[in-house]
Amino acid sequence: MKRIGVIGAGSWGTALALLANNNGHEVTVWSAIEEEIHMLQKEHEHKDKLPGIPLPESIQFTIDLKEAIEGKDLLVLAVPSPFTRSTSQKMKEFVRKGQIIVNVAKGIEENTMKTLTEIIEEEIPEAVVTVLSGPSHAEEVGRGLPTTCVVGAKDEKTALYIQEIFMNNVFRVYTSDDILGIELGGALKNVIALAAGVADGLGYGDNIKAALITRGISEISRLGVAMGGNKETFGGLTGIGDLIVTCASMHSRNRRAGILIGKGYTAEEAMKEVKMVVEGVYSAKAALQLSKKYQVELPIIEQVCAVLFEGASPRNAVDILMGRERKSEIDR
Repeated sequence: MKRIGVIGAGSWGTALALLANNNGHEVTVWSAIEEEIHMLQKEHEHKDKLPGIPLPESIQFTIDLKEAIEGKDLLVLAVPSPFTRSTSQKMKEFVRKGQIIVNVAKGIEENTMKTLTEIIEEEIPEAVVTVLSGPSHAEEVGRGLPTTCVVGAKDEKTALYIQEIFMNNVFRVYTSDDILGIELGGALKNVIALAAGVADGLGYGDNIKAALITRGISEISRLGVAMGGNKETFGGLTGIGDLIVTCASMHSRNRRAGILIGKGYTAEEAMKEVKMVVEGVYSAKAALQLSKKYQVELPIIEQVCAVLFEGASPRNAVDILMGRERKSEIDR
């Protein structure tokens, strides 16, 4: 049995806490939102994020960050990506040297263009920072539906340690040393999912959805390889796998927000309607900045940014993509 602290009581943090508890581990979950912790302590159900999924009394819930961190064998950082840096800063004083932290959020910091593990390493340099990602909607993991993910770590021993903690007969975990590729796939797929949702909102059907998924992974791979990621990663679970599920499922907050934007909502209105952090909105600008830094063409992401931040018409953005100059499908 391992002692695990989950930092963040959103849908994904709660689902992973339940998974670890069911695997026989001692789990403590922290949230900065006092009302959320009181609700979890009283109801043993996250009525807002994972309704209908009972949480056993063996899971502890706390608003005391020190309690959630000290003496733990593993920390899971599960706050939304815009809060990764600020939460890491609060965690630092309680984290021991060599503490393993698993980041499970997906995003790129807008003003620095850094991945989330880079942010955590910067704020908590004494920690061993890893990542867990893949096509894994919290709603399905919480219900015990079969799911596969990848844990990324710099050394195999750490990856195998985390794999052992989370893996069971309904949650299969692979290992990888390509942390950068895993994180870029997880962050950039949210931007493409916004585009897929916009197409749905416009009523454009399945053909364009397939095009956005396949051309989207092409964009993600081009940028990821240019930044040093492994090309094979983008053809795997944390690349095309995560992209497919995020573009196709109504569990996806990014797709849902995109649908609303396609129907005429502004980005701000769509995020308020979804009532959850829409990670792709925060990653889109950073992705565009990275494309310029590494001189990589990202036409879909460029049009998503035009719609989100420049007031461009979603319908016109699709027209621009369809009207681009003729070219070969394969980059040469």
